[in-house]
Amino acid sequence: MRKIAIIGSGGSGKSTLAGKLGIILNLPVFHLDAIFWKPGWKPIEREALIKANQSIVEKDAWIIDGNYGSTMDMRLQHADTIIFLHYRTTVCLYGIVKRRIQFHNKTRPDMGENCKEKLDWEFFQWVRNFNKTKAPVIYEKLSKFEGKDILVFKNRKDLNLFLQNLKRSSSTN
Repeated sequence: MRKIAIIGSGGSGKSTLAGKLGIILNLPVFHLDAIFWKPGWKPIEREALIKANQSIVEKDAWIIDGNYGSTMDMRLQHADTIIFLHYRTTVCLYGIVKRRIQFHNKTRPDMGENCKEKLDWEFFQWVRNFNKTKAPVIYEKLSKFEGKDILVFKNRKDLNLFLQNLKRSSSTN
């Protein structure tokens, strides 16, 4: 596990997982939200996002969390491990509401500078519809990859067990 792409719905815990894996595996972590969003929630241009992703995937090792369809194929192709957090919709909706409360009037550590946490109707709907609209497309993409470790977690209990086992095996190496 040297190049890890983490994907999943908003509120599934992609950034939290990336941070934990970064510590366990001693790998650099890149949060796509921090790259995409500039101060005041201003998005960067599509070409700039592609260029930023290209420079990251060319590195020897990385963990990248985020979806961003314009660059997902690039990340998945370069990754040796793909982790898809495919949780129930209610879990992800709870995650975004909890995050909104936890970081009220603050910028999350995995977000672009001066992007205070917010929760708007458009994002709520995106998360609400993720399993119907986005997950099938992701499974289609994943079905085309051979020779990669593809890990799909349907709940946090299984993910936490995976992390415990990884931590144990990393500490013995």
